[in-house]
Amino acid sequence: MGGFPRSEVGGLSMPRLICGSNCFYGCSHTSKARDRTLQEMFDTPSKVAKVAEVFARHGCNAYMSDPDEFTSQVLQEVEQRVGVEMLWIATPLTETASADADDQWKRAVEKTKRLGARFCFPHGDMTDSLLDRVSRRLTPRLRNCLRFVSEMGMIPGLSTHSPESIIYTDNDPEAEVATYLQPYNAAGFLCQVETDWIHHIIENAHRPVIAIKPLAAGRLLPPTGLAFVWNTLRDCDMVTIGTMSSYEAEECIELSLSVLENRYPNVELQRTRSKRRLTTAGRGGGNHGPAERS
Repeated sequence: MGGFPRSEVGGLSMPRLICGSNCFYGCSHTSKARDRTLQEMFDTPSKVAKVAEVFARHGCNAYMSDPDEFTSQVLQEVEQRVGVEMLWIATPLTETASADADDQWKRAVEKTKRLGARFCFPHGDMTDSLLDRVSRRLTPRLRNCLRFVSEMGMIPGLSTHSPESIIYTDNDPEAEVATYLQPYNAAGFLCQVETDWIHHIIENAHRPVIAIKPLAAGRLLPPTGLAFVWNTLRDCDMVTIGTMSSYEAEECIELSLSVLENRYPNVELQRTRSKRRLTTAGRGGGNHGPAERS
Protein backbone atom coordinates (compact mmCIF):
# COMPACT_ATOMS: atom_id res chain seq x y z
CA MET A 1 0.00 0.00 0.00
CA GLY A 2 1.25 3.47 -0.84
CA GLY A 3 1.87 6.32 1.56
CA PHE A 4 -0.67 9.04 0.86
CA PRO A 5 -0.62 11.76 3.57
CA ARG A 6 -2.93 11.06 6.49
CA SER A 7 -4.95 12.86 9.13
CA GLU A 8 -6.67 11.64 12.30
CA VAL A 9 -10.41 11.44 12.94
CA GLY A 10 -11.80 10.17 16.22
CA GLY A 11 -8.50 8.51 17.09
CA LEU A 12 -8.25 6.68 13.74
CA SER A 13 -5.60 7.39 11.12
CA MET A 14 -7.37 8.47 7.93
CA PRO A 15 -6.01 9.10 4.42
CA ARG A 16 -6.48 12.69 3.34
CA LEU A 17 -7.99 11.47 0.05
CA ILE A 18 -11.15 9.35 0.29
CA CYS A 19 -12.88 7.34 -2.42
CA GLY A 20 -16.35 8.74 -3.09
CA SER A 21 -19.27 6.77 -4.44
CA ASN A 22 -21.74 9.06 -6.23
CA CYS A 23 -20.59 7.79 -9.62
CA PHE A 24 -21.14 4.21 -8.51
CA TYR A 25 -24.71 4.97 -7.43
CA GLY A 26 -25.50 6.76 -10.67
CA CYS A 27 -25.68 10.18 -9.05
CA SER A 28 -24.16 12.46 -11.70
CA HIS A 29 -25.60 15.86 -10.72
CA THR A 30 -25.89 16.31 -14.49
CA SER A 31 -28.87 14.52 -16.02
CA LYS A 32 -31.04 11.45 -15.80
CA ALA A 33 -29.34 10.10 -18.91
CA ARG A 34 -25.91 10.41 -17.28
CA ASP A 35 -27.27 8.78 -14.12
CA ARG A 36 -28.49 5.82 -16.14
CA THR A 37 -25.15 5.47 -17.91
CA LEU A 38 -23.32 5.35 -14.59
CA GLN A 39 -25.75 2.83 -13.13
CA GLU A 40 -25.13 0.52 -16.09
CA MET A 41 -21.35 0.99 -15.78
CA PHE A 42 -21.29 -0.02 -12.11
CA ASP A 43 -23.93 -2.71 -11.84
CA THR A 44 -21.80 -5.23 -9.90
CA PRO A 45 -19.62 -4.93 -6.77
CA SER A 46 -16.57 -6.13 -8.72
CA LYS A 47 -16.79 -3.21 -11.16
CA VAL A 48 -16.81 -0.76 -8.27
CA ALA A 49 -14.05 -2.63 -6.44
CA LYS A 50 -11.78 -2.27 -9.47
CA VAL A 51 -11.84 1.52 -8.99
CA ALA A 52 -11.77 1.55 -5.18
CA GLU A 53 -8.79 -0.82 -5.26
CA VAL A 54 -6.69 1.88 -6.91
CA PHE A 55 -7.30 4.20 -3.98
CA ALA A 56 -6.44 1.47 -1.47
CA ARG A 57 -3.17 0.58 -3.19
CA HIS A 58 -2.08 4.22 -2.93
CA GLY A 59 -2.81 4.36 0.79
CA CYS A 60 -6.25 5.92 0.41
CA ASN A 61 -8.03 3.15 2.29
CA ALA A 62 -11.24 5.03 3.07
CA TYR A 63 -14.59 4.92 1.31
CA MET A 64 -17.71 7.06 1.67
CA SER A 65 -21.20 5.87 0.76
CA ASP A 66 -24.66 4.87 1.89
CA PRO A 67 -24.75 1.85 4.21
CA ASP A 68 -25.89 -1.06 2.05
CA GLU A 69 -25.08 -4.67 1.24
CA PHE A 70 -23.75 -3.77 -2.21
CA THR A 71 -21.03 -1.53 -0.72
CA SER A 72 -20.22 -4.12 1.93
CA GLN A 73 -19.44 -6.57 -0.87
CA VAL A 74 -17.34 -3.94 -2.66
CA LEU A 75 -15.18 -3.26 0.39
CA GLN A 76 -14.76 -6.93 1.24
CA GLU A 77 -13.48 -7.54 -2.28
CA VAL A 78 -11.06 -4.59 -2.08
CA GLU A 79 -9.74 -5.79 1.28
CA GLN A 80 -9.15 -9.27 -0.12
CA ARG A 81 -7.32 -7.87 -3.15
CA VAL A 82 -5.14 -5.34 -1.31
CA GLY A 83 -4.86 -6.82 2.18
CA VAL A 84 -5.72 -3.64 4.11
CA GLU A 85 -8.81 -2.54 6.00
CA MET A 86 -11.09 -0.15 4.16
CA LEU A 87 -12.40 2.51 6.53
CA TRP A 88 -16.05 2.90 5.68
CA ILE A 89 -17.69 6.30 6.22
CA ALA A 90 -21.42 5.60 6.01
CA THR A 91 -23.98 8.39 5.68
CA PRO A 92 -27.45 6.95 6.36
CA LEU A 93 -30.53 9.03 5.63
CA THR A 94 -33.85 8.62 7.43
CA GLU A 95 -37.02 10.68 7.58
CA THR A 96 -37.11 13.40 10.21
CA ALA A 97 -40.81 14.25 10.16
CA SER A 98 -42.38 10.80 10.57
CA ALA A 99 -43.79 9.59 13.87
CA ASP A 100 -41.21 6.80 14.14
CA ALA A 101 -38.23 8.92 13.00
CA ASP A 102 -36.13 8.07 16.05
CA ASP A 103 -36.71 4.35 15.61
CA GLN A 104 -35.86 4.65 11.91
CA TRP A 105 -32.54 6.23 12.83
CA LYS A 106 -31.70 3.58 15.39
CA ARG A 107 -32.44 0.82 12.88
CA ALA A 108 -30.27 2.57 10.28
CA VAL A 109 -27.37 2.92 12.71
CA GLU A 110 -27.68 -0.70 13.82
CA LYS A 111 -27.60 -1.78 10.17
CA THR A 112 -24.57 0.44 9.53
CA LYS A 113 -22.74 -1.17 12.45
CA ARG A 114 -23.70 -4.68 11.31
CA LEU A 115 -22.36 -4.01 7.81
CA GLY A 116 -18.97 -3.03 9.24
CA ALA A 117 -18.72 0.77 8.90
CA ARG A 118 -16.30 2.53 11.23
CA PHE A 119 -17.91 5.97 10.85
CA CYS A 120 -21.59 6.90 10.80
CA PHE A 121 -22.71 10.42 9.87
CA PRO A 122 -26.30 11.60 9.40
CA HIS A 123 -26.71 12.51 5.74
CA GLY A 124 -26.71 16.23 4.97
CA ASP A 125 -30.41 16.32 4.24
CA MET A 126 -31.07 14.93 7.69
CA THR A 127 -28.48 17.07 9.48
CA ASP A 128 -29.62 20.32 7.93
CA SER A 129 -33.26 19.71 8.77
CA LEU A 130 -32.35 19.19 12.43
CA LEU A 131 -30.49 22.46 12.98
CA ASP A 132 -31.94 25.03 15.35
CA ARG A 133 -31.20 28.15 13.34
CA VAL A 134 -33.02 30.41 15.78
CA SER A 135 -30.92 29.39 18.77
CA ARG A 136 -27.86 28.66 16.58
CA ARG A 137 -27.29 25.16 17.89
CA LEU A 138 -28.02 21.50 17.22
CA THR A 139 -31.45 20.29 18.22
CA PRO A 140 -31.57 17.79 21.11
CA ARG A 141 -32.82 15.25 18.58
CA LEU A 142 -29.71 15.61 16.44
CA ARG A 143 -27.50 15.34 19.51
CA ASN A 144 -29.29 12.12 20.43
CA CYS A 145 -28.74 10.78 16.91
CA LEU A 146 -25.01 11.38 17.25
CA ARG A 147 -24.90 9.96 20.77
CA PHE A 148 -26.49 6.73 19.59
CA VAL A 149 -23.75 6.37 16.96
CA SER A 150 -21.15 6.56 19.74
CA GLU A 151 -23.09 4.07 21.85
CA MET A 152 -23.00 1.63 18.92
CA GLY A 153 -19.20 1.87 18.84
CA MET A 154 -18.83 3.94 15.68
CA ILE A 155 -17.31 7.39 15.19
CA PRO A 156 -19.95 10.11 14.68
CA GLY A 157 -19.66 13.08 12.37
CA LEU A 158 -21.92 15.46 10.50
CA SER A 159 -22.56 15.52 6.78
CA THR A 160 -23.91 18.94 5.91
CA HIS A 161 -24.53 21.36 3.06
CA SER A 162 -25.14 24.19 5.52
CA PRO A 163 -21.83 25.70 6.64
CA GLU A 164 -23.42 27.06 9.80
CA SER A 165 -23.62 23.46 11.01
CA ILE A 166 -19.89 23.62 11.64
CA ILE A 167 -20.19 26.79 13.69
CA TYR A 168 -23.16 25.55 15.70
CA THR A 169 -21.46 22.24 16.48
CA ASP A 170 -18.15 23.82 17.43
CA ASN A 171 -20.02 25.97 19.94
CA ASP A 172 -21.98 23.02 21.37
CA PRO A 173 -20.07 21.19 24.15
CA GLU A 174 -22.62 18.35 24.10
CA ALA A 175 -22.18 17.54 20.40
CA GLU A 176 -20.43 14.22 19.82
CA VAL A 177 -18.82 14.94 16.46
CA ALA A 178 -15.37 13.98 15.16
CA THR A 179 -15.42 15.61 11.72
CA TYR A 180 -17.60 17.35 9.15
CA LEU A 181 -18.47 16.75 5.49
CA GLN A 182 -18.89 20.03 3.61
CA PRO A 183 -19.18 20.85 -0.13
CA TYR A 184 -16.17 22.91 -1.13
CA ASN A 185 -14.93 23.59 -4.65
CA ALA A 186 -13.65 26.41 -6.84
CA ALA A 187 -16.96 26.69 -8.68
CA GLY A 188 -19.02 27.10 -5.53
CA PHE A 189 -21.18 24.17 -6.67
CA LEU A 190 -23.67 23.21 -3.92
CA CYS A 191 -21.97 25.68 -1.58
CA GLN A 192 -24.61 27.81 0.14
CA VAL A 193 -22.34 30.85 0.42
CA GLU A 194 -19.28 32.15 -1.45
CA THR A 195 -16.18 29.98 -1.40
CA ASP A 196 -14.18 32.53 0.59
CA TRP A 197 -16.75 32.21 3.38
CA ILE A 198 -16.64 28.39 3.20
CA HIS A 199 -12.86 28.60 3.41
CA HIS A 200 -13.06 30.92 6.41
CA ILE A 201 -15.35 28.49 8.24
CA ILE A 202 -13.15 25.49 7.45
CA GLU A 203 -10.01 27.37 8.48
CA ASN A 204 -11.54 28.09 11.89
CA ALA A 205 -13.26 24.75 12.45
CA HIS A 206 -12.40 22.98 15.70
CA ARG A 207 -12.39 19.60 14.02
CA PRO A 208 -11.06 18.22 10.72
CA VAL A 209 -13.26 18.87 7.69
CA ILE A 210 -13.79 16.52 4.75
CA ALA A 211 -14.39 18.51 1.57
CA ILE A 212 -16.83 16.90 -0.84
CA LYS A 213 -17.60 17.76 -4.47
CA PRO A 214 -14.01 19.02 -5.12
CA LEU A 215 -14.53 18.89 -8.90
CA ALA A 216 -18.09 20.26 -8.70
CA ALA A 217 -19.49 16.99 -10.11
CA GLY A 218 -17.37 17.25 -13.26
CA ARG A 219 -17.76 20.97 -13.82
CA LEU A 220 -14.09 21.58 -12.98
CA LEU A 221 -11.06 19.98 -14.60
CA PRO A 222 -9.14 17.81 -12.10
CA PRO A 223 -5.96 19.98 -12.09
CA THR A 224 -8.04 23.08 -11.41
CA GLY A 225 -10.36 21.64 -8.79
CA LEU A 226 -7.73 19.65 -6.91
CA ALA A 227 -5.23 22.52 -6.84
CA PHE A 228 -7.89 24.73 -5.27
CA VAL A 229 -8.90 22.40 -2.45
CA TRP A 230 -5.44 21.14 -1.55
CA ASN A 231 -3.96 24.63 -1.51
CA THR A 232 -6.70 26.07 0.70
CA LEU A 233 -7.41 23.25 3.17
CA ARG A 234 -5.49 22.68 6.38
CA ASP A 235 -3.11 19.75 6.91
CA CYS A 236 -5.74 17.98 9.03
CA ASP A 237 -8.50 18.29 6.41
CA MET A 238 -9.46 15.69 3.82
CA VAL A 239 -11.06 15.42 0.38
CA THR A 240 -13.57 12.91 -0.96
CA ILE A 241 -13.56 12.44 -4.72
CA GLY A 242 -15.55 10.23 -7.04
CA THR A 243 -14.02 8.82 -10.21
CA MET A 244 -15.55 6.91 -13.12
CA SER A 245 -12.66 4.53 -13.79
CA SER A 246 -9.39 3.19 -12.42
CA TYR A 247 -7.60 5.52 -14.86
CA GLU A 248 -9.31 8.58 -13.40
CA ALA A 249 -8.54 7.34 -9.90
CA GLU A 250 -4.82 7.02 -10.71
CA GLU A 251 -4.80 10.47 -12.29
CA CYS A 252 -6.58 12.22 -9.40
CA ILE A 253 -4.27 10.59 -6.86
CA GLU A 254 -1.19 11.71 -8.79
CA LEU A 255 -2.55 15.22 -9.27
CA SER A 256 -3.29 15.43 -5.55
CA LEU A 257 0.18 14.25 -4.59
CA SER A 258 1.82 16.70 -6.98
CA VAL A 259 0.03 19.61 -5.30
CA LEU A 260 0.81 18.39 -1.79
CA GLU A 261 4.45 17.76 -2.74
CA ASN A 262 4.76 21.04 -4.68
CA ARG A 263 5.93 19.41 -7.92
CA TYR A 264 4.82 19.05 -11.52
CA PRO A 265 2.36 16.17 -11.96
CA ASN A 266 3.37 13.02 -13.79
CA VAL A 267 0.17 13.03 -15.84
CA GLU A 268 -0.05 12.93 -19.59
CA LEU A 269 -2.13 15.66 -21.17
CA GLN A 270 -5.18 14.71 -23.19
CA ARG A 271 -4.81 15.24 -26.94
CA THR A 272 -6.99 16.61 -29.70
CA ARG A 273 -6.09 17.73 -33.22
CA SER A 274 -6.64 21.35 -32.23
CA LYS A 275 -3.75 21.07 -29.75
CA ARG A 276 -1.17 19.55 -32.08
CA ARG A 277 0.66 22.88 -32.49
CA LEU A 278 1.07 23.05 -28.71
CA THR A 279 3.09 19.84 -28.54
CA THR A 280 6.65 20.36 -27.39
CA ALA A 281 9.49 18.17 -26.30
CA GLY A 282 9.34 19.73 -22.85
CA ARG A 283 7.28 18.75 -19.87
CA GLY A 284 3.68 17.86 -20.56
CA GLY A 285 4.43 17.43 -24.26
CA GLY A 286 6.14 14.73 -26.26
CA ASN A 287 4.77 12.59 -29.02
CA HIS A 288 3.31 9.83 -26.90
CA GLY A 289 -0.22 9.17 -25.80
CA PRO A 290 -3.61 8.34 -27.23
CA ALA A 291 -4.53 8.89 -30.82
CA GLU A 292 -5.60 12.45 -31.53
CA ARG A 293 -9.30 13.02 -32.01
CA SER A 294 -11.17 16.20 -32.80
